[in-house]
Amino acid sequence: MLEPLQLVFVLFAGFSAGFVDTIAGGGGIITVPALLAVGLPPHLALGTNKLQASFGSFTASWRYTRGGLVDPRTMVWGIAWTFVGAALGTLAILVISGEFLEWVIPFLLVGVFIYVLVNPATSEIRTQARMKENLFYLIFGLLIGFYDGFFGPGTGSFWTISFIALLGLPLKEATGHTKITNFTSNFVSLGVFVIGGQVVWSIGLIMGFSQVIGAWLGSHVVLNRSTKLIRGIFLTMVGLTILNILRQNLGIWV
Repeated sequence: MLEPLQLVFVLFAGFSAGFVDTIAGGGGIITVPALLAVGLPPHLALGTNKLQASFGSFTASWRYTRGGLVDPRTMVWGIAWTFVGAALGTLAILVISGEFLEWVIPFLLVGVFIYVLVNPATSEIRTQARMKENLFYLIFGLLIGFYDGFFGPGTGSFWTISFIALLGLPLKEATGHTKITNFTSNFVSLGVFVIGGQVVWSIGLIMGFSQVIGAWLGSHVVLNRSTKLIRGIFLTMVGLTILNILRQNLGIWV
């Protein structure tokens, strides 16, 4: 049972993650450390994270579909391959020790931060695709789906950058497509974690409520305003989160 301050903390983390993830991806960079910080073991933190994240990614997917940014019917292969990748990734994480996760998660977060920092997704116009769509979904559905099932933080950023760089989508369309694949991997991964008994339902549902609010507001920004300033806010939050998890999990004072 969470104490009052911990409850406020996870509610704010869920809201912030829902807002940021809907715009720029990377919400898990906020929520996974938050769940670890309130005392959940790594496997339970990752499983509970998938529960609350599913609320946000579903809300954003619904809003973007209604807003005309994406048509899920054109992404059948992307959904299918992401489904397979996420299931395999989650099955892999269930057989890895919690001690290993405590050691490796901070370094994965640093890698995600560096990747996003040097790959700003700022395109506002459609460009020439560099890869056939079906091949793109086969490769990246499996790879990014596996990554999201295995770890998760930064998945939205990876998808958005990939859609822009390889399929030539403008930023807003790439963001819409990202949430469809992101919801797919979240939902599949959640199912595997539930079967494995690695979900704290009370915390996940509480955070899911604030995720919906954050995702709704974030999708409003994407649909109605420019998203250029979001990158700076996002990188700042990621950096602060990395510093916190390094201090909490590795005993490094930064």
